Amino acid sequence: MHLPDLIRGVNRRLEQTLEAELKPRGMSLHQYRVLEALTERNGLPMGDLAIRLFVDGPTLTKIIDRMVESAEVYRGPDPNDRRRVLIFLSRRGAAHFDGIGPLMSSMQRDILDRLGASDAAALTSLLSELLGDPVSSRPPASHRRETLDYK
Repeated sequence: MHLPDLIRGVNRRLEQTLEAELKPRGMSLHQYRVLEALTERNGLPMGDLAIRLFVDGPTLTKIIDRMVESAEVYRGPDPNDRRRVLIFLSRRGAAHFDGIGPLMSSMQRDILDRLGASDAAALTSLLSELLGDPVSSRPPASHRRETLDYK
């Protein structure tokens, strides 16, 4: 199996696990991720939120519209640039997240238990590197493996 397929497969399995936990609580994966992002930094511009959630602008607008209707988040002007709109976590959204926030921590603990601290740290570092430097056509650096063969 190729590396991109493995990454996609692991991501999909993690998403399915999280979705299975969220659905009975009346929340989608995207809604969870919005609440999580706003819990970490409240008052995010739509563009920053879209990048963080790996979604395009129109998709995020639909997600935020639904969350505004359910009073989990609200829009407000940026105090530094009144032309920009920021997304804020409401009390209701914060309470909803508090009820489900530990899910991601539990998933992280499961991964850590399965991989061990050293391998989990290495995987985190490698994935972070890939996110920061998209795979390109440049030749691999000398300190990297020349071939990848996963079977």
